[in-house]
Amino acid sequence: MTGRHRWPVLFAALLTLATISAASAKTASAAAQPSVMLEAVTGSQPLPNGIQIQAGPAQLRITALRDDIIRVRIAPGATLPEDASWAVLPASRTSSVDVQPAQDAASVGFRTASLDVRVERSPMRLVVRDLAGNIISTDALGRPTTFADGGFTVYKDMPADEHFFGLGDKTGTFDRRNQAYTLWNTDVGPQEAVDPLYKSIPFFLAIGRSRAYGIFLDNTWRTWFDFGKQARDAYAFGAEGGPLDYYLIYGPDPRHIVEGYTWLTGKPPLPPLWSLGFQQSRYSYSPESKVREIADRLRADRIPSDVLYLDIDYQYRNRPFTVDPVKFPNFPEFVSDLHTQKFHLVVITDLHIAHVANQGYMPYDTGHAGDHFVKNPDGSEFVGVVWPGPAVFPDFTRAQTRAWWGNLYAQFVKDGVDGFWNDMNEPSVFDQPTQTMPLDTVHRIDEPGFATRTATHAEIHNIVGLENPRATYDGLLKLRPDERPFVLTRASYAGGQRYGFTWTGDNSSTWNHLRLGTQMILNLGLSGISFVGDDIGGFNGSPPPDLLTRWIEIGAFNPLYRDHTTLGSLPQEVWVHGPQQEAIRRRYIETRYRLLPYIYTLADEASRTGLPLDRPLFLEFPEIFASPTADADSIDTEFLLGPDLLIAPPPFAEMLDDYTVFYPKTLWYDFWTGLKVPPPPTPPTITEIANAAPDTKFPEPPKIHPVLDVLPVYVRGGSILPLQPLIQSTDETPDGPLELRVYPGPDCKGSFYLDDGHTFQYQHGDFLRQTFTCSSESNAVIVHFDARKGSYAPWWKNIEVVIYDWPSAGADVKLSNASTPPKTTYDVASHALHILIPDAASDTELRIKGQ
Repeated sequence: MTGRHRWPVLFAALLTLATISAASAKTASAAAQPSVMLEAVTGSQPLPNGIQIQAGPAQLRITALRDDIIRVRIAPGATLPEDASWAVLPASRTSSVDVQPAQDAASVGFRTASLDVRVERSPMRLVVRDLAGNIISTDALGRPTTFADGGFTVYKDMPADEHFFGLGDKTGTFDRRNQAYTLWNTDVGPQEAVDPLYKSIPFFLAIGRSRAYGIFLDNTWRTWFDFGKQARDAYAFGAEGGPLDYYLIYGPDPRHIVEGYTWLTGKPPLPPLWSLGFQQSRYSYSPESKVREIADRLRADRIPSDVLYLDIDYQYRNRPFTVDPVKFPNFPEFVSDLHTQKFHLVVITDLHIAHVANQGYMPYDTGHAGDHFVKNPDGSEFVGVVWPGPAVFPDFTRAQTRAWWGNLYAQFVKDGVDGFWNDMNEPSVFDQPTQTMPLDTVHRIDEPGFATRTATHAEIHNIVGLENPRATYDGLLKLRPDERPFVLTRASYAGGQRYGFTWTGDNSSTWNHLRLGTQMILNLGLSGISFVGDDIGGFNGSPPPDLLTRWIEIGAFNPLYRDHTTLGSLPQEVWVHGPQQEAIRRRYIETRYRLLPYIYTLADEASRTGLPLDRPLFLEFPEIFASPTADADSIDTEFLLGPDLLIAPPPFAEMLDDYTVFYPKTLWYDFWTGLKVPPPPTPPTITEIANAAPDTKFPEPPKIHPVLDVLPVYVRGGSILPLQPLIQSTDETPDGPLELRVYPGPDCKGSFYLDDGHTFQYQHGDFLRQTFTCSSESNAVIVHFDARKGSYAPWWKNIEVVIYDWPSAGADVKLSNASTPPKTTYDVASHALHILIPDAASDTELRIKGQ
């Protein structure tokens, strides 16, 4: 939800934003730094975990946090800046490993168990290699790191085969190469040619044919990244102010880079199970009778769903933390009734507070009394216009302000509201030329780990969207200590994954925004934010029937599954456009609910490893960049849900052209039919094409003709997928067996995670985790169940094991802990053998042999 109907003003502001920001930042910062170039090493001193280097007046400190992660801090003068971070966890930032010093006539540096880190003496440049001598990353020769006008620029070599991903929710090409970006949180819809957007995540992955690494620039000021826009052989990054403090994370594969980045900035919390269900929203469902109508229709049409949202119109005069007593006359009873229908309620709470003194508006009165609002340079409260009119803004850099903010949710929690939506937190301010606070407004940092001091908005702007959901999340933990909070935020900074969900913001109801949504979700996942989605159907405008249907289909495989649209748009619920469209949409929502055991298991994995749920192909198949059959269309429109499900929509979903699916090199099965996908033919080499006779016809891969009711989805051979019987809400207990679909293939394995879905009892052992493996012998398949971990009791009594690619109904089946053979049935159409066995909690083997 953004400042609707303000586009002409907003675009005019954006045209001047860079100039205004750069000029204001100089006056807002303490003092402009002298111009300094790091041209030669003039001194060095080994450290137990790295090296300290002098380069004329400048200081450079390189330390190893782990064998595969180094930190680089550079200052133009004699003293390094304050060692503090809003993004990097204290334990990670202060971690270190011992290194082996290394120097010669040409360089100084050190070695870890994984890296050789050298600083060449003159011309000075940082070169990082693996222990085999292969260059991972190197400063660009002839382009020294430079400090000027209070900011800095770092240049790195950019090999011709290097690709770049990350930086959060940027539009444009999926691969960032040949593009340049600004990181400055901005309230603007994700239009194709607009930058910056809502989030500032200064982290990217660089992936080549033989190497992969990541760089995280921990700088909260306005930053920028240029991946060859200006120079064809070098990329650059910098900031208009603040410290030069960055981390290099070595792979060698992309998965390890993402895991390393979230080791630095934090893992996402395990969300409540209901937050992974289908969610219905719009701006706005009001009054109460309209919300009840939507809830009743969802249940009457048997559309599985879990969440309903209230946008700003539920509030009294748009004032956060209020409820309009006319539109919602008995709010606690209304929330209770939704719970009876097995719906969870999420309400919006924008971060601005209406500037109304002595009117009984508790958030302002207590905030003013506690001195919790951002100040003007003269010490008065900064006041800007947002939805309630004149408003003030909490100073979330103060721990005591965050605690005050968190307690504002007490009445909502008492009323039974389940989750909260933090919007407009870039922060957006309607009456300012830059659409945000002036850069000289004053924040007062009072935070453990930081020096107590004031800071201008130029420094703090990009972390408002980090600290606002942090305050909400922490507040809910205090108010409901054993309930997992659900917090959805629009703006964020690096580390925002620690506080829950985000989405791509105010998109449009166009086919191109459907395509952009996938790219943005994937890059946000690579940027550490595992739990993310887009507004299904588009926020601005009204989608035609086929677009909404295709979006609901693709959205079924995204972490956040929310249908949301704007004020004044046409209805966008599942049932609009008639029963034929509704039936298709319902089928994909039902598929989502059947897949929840797999999705929740991925959520558990994300909470432990930081890996995203939705993944670009190269995260699981890094060799893709060496494949002659991969192209940009397949890389940025196909994606994986976890390691095992490949979703392959048409490259341009509005077109009816036949298209070719790119299958990474392994065995694949069709998710819908269960049938094995024939391997595509090997493409001819350039030499074969050149030497072929003129009439030679080379084999072509099969093409798919797109049809509206089928979204191509494939399962990796060697997967074991858990599915459940259909339910209408996650508050229902599934009725029937757990289904384990076994797709024989290389390295065959799977896993399952379960707990109560909403409390923290899993942290005390009340969970269920089990892994499975399968192997194939001549005419036989063996499925092995490892013994379960945890004390949580499952909802199922039996397990239905489905073996795909099984040739016939004939089978000898033996279960290691049973004296009689299990019951089997055979599905001829899908070549699948179904085996019903009792629940297998202990180490168990199921052996299936052909007759």
